[in-house]
Amino acid sequence: MDKTYFLSQSTSLILVIIISFIFAFLGIYHSKKNQGLSNYLTANRNIGLFSLTTSLTASALGAWILFGPASAATWGGIGSIIGYSLGTAFPMFFLIYLGKKIRKEFPKGSSLIEFMRKKFGKSLFKLILLMTIFYMFIFLCAEVTAISVLINYISGTELWITALIVLLTTLIYTLYGGLRASIFTDKIQMVVIGVLLLISLVYITSFTGSEFSFEFIEEKNPHLLSPSYIPSYTAGLTFFIAVAATNLFHQGNWQRVYAAKNFDTLKKSLIISFYIIIPIVFYMGFAGMVAFSIDPSTRPDLGFFTLLLKEQKEILSLVVVILGLTLTISTVDTLVNAISSLIVVDGKATFNLDKKTNYLNFSKYVILFLSLISFIVASKGFDILYLFLLADLFCCAFALTVFFSFYDKSINEKVAYLSIIIGLVAGFLIFPTPDFSKSLLVGILISVDSFPPFVSQSLLFLSFVVATFLPLLVLKAKKISH
Repeated sequence: MDKTYFLSQSTSLILVIIISFIFAFLGIYHSKKNQGLSNYLTANRNIGLFSLTTSLTASALGAWILFGPASAATWGGIGSIIGYSLGTAFPMFFLIYLGKKIRKEFPKGSSLIEFMRKKFGKSLFKLILLMTIFYMFIFLCAEVTAISVLINYISGTELWITALIVLLTTLIYTLYGGLRASIFTDKIQMVVIGVLLLISLVYITSFTGSEFSFEFIEEKNPHLLSPSYIPSYTAGLTFFIAVAATNLFHQGNWQRVYAAKNFDTLKKSLIISFYIIIPIVFYMGFAGMVAFSIDPSTRPDLGFFTLLLKEQKEILSLVVVILGLTLTISTVDTLVNAISSLIVVDGKATFNLDKKTNYLNFSKYVILFLSLISFIVASKGFDILYLFLLADLFCCAFALTVFFSFYDKSINEKVAYLSIIIGLVAGFLIFPTPDFSKSLLVGILISVDSFPPFVSQSLLFLSFVVATFLPLLVLKAKKISH
């Protein structure tokens, strides 16, 4: 039996092409009069409050918000949504303090890696650079996959078609206009995202009525709201640690720290972004809990869509497609420019290329290569979540060592390297296999029965806790021994 789709393929394709090309046109048109390396990397360091706030918020929210929080909420309950919301927003507060320090100590910079290069020697700085690019590349794959899967779900359009259009149009304007183009389009994208999310909220609450409430979830799935439901706490902490740690290594955030015209603008933008992000991510997770409570057979990551598209209204399908595309393009342009800027700024110190090498052109070739891989990944529709979690684990192992080194002058490269590797190896030993039933240490090297049930049931949580906090113990131990 043929599946019934919400939109025809031709309608959704026309929409994908129109939306993608509108943003490409706007990005190119705006950055035509703002060319040059300074605009490409830091938008000439003169971005005002509204532009910076909308850009920080749009860059933090990708198409993942349509899938991730709803999926997590069905097994992690209220705790996972709180953890997800705070984890996404928390780096904004953290960046106020780190941003102030890095702008003061390194006013001409444009990346966190430059700061690390001055602090540590070449081998550790290269490791941090590689990890940062790896994380952002996984993020790129996840975003392009998410929008391709969404358009396929709505209209049956093949994954590769959406992936190709979105990647091509975003690359055209981002590689031309750099950060200046990305921030300008983010401003428009965030307004569109805000309006469409409000429309979806008004619609869902109007037709679900009393079902869209804590009381309804309490009646159908009380464990999801129960204070004694352990997975709620472990899921909440897992998402908080993982999402917060990775966002601190997002070069797109650091570019915007440097792009602010002054620290006061940066501080206000980060605080406002913090308060915008929390309710948006919470709303998405809550929609997942409600959808699961109405129909437990709902596919977890499609919770938001099953609620919104229950009546199969074409106009709502258009809202979903435009929302998904806008979220994706605002994140993809940030990632493309962030990776490119890292190679431009840190390429000379990393790659032993010819002295005449133009690193801006070289970065564009690297981006095209990475985009080709993400196109292939998105075309296959792989489950990116597992790979995302692995990238998160890497970031967690680096986080405390890197950011403590901002304030502790006694941390040298050797100690930092040791603490990161120990955290990474220990976290990796506990990190679950794709079916989440066992890990290298628990179940493969040593029998699952040798551990308390809590360990085998909380592998993801424990792997993140160990990877994040073990490096801190190593740093403290080294300090005491000296």
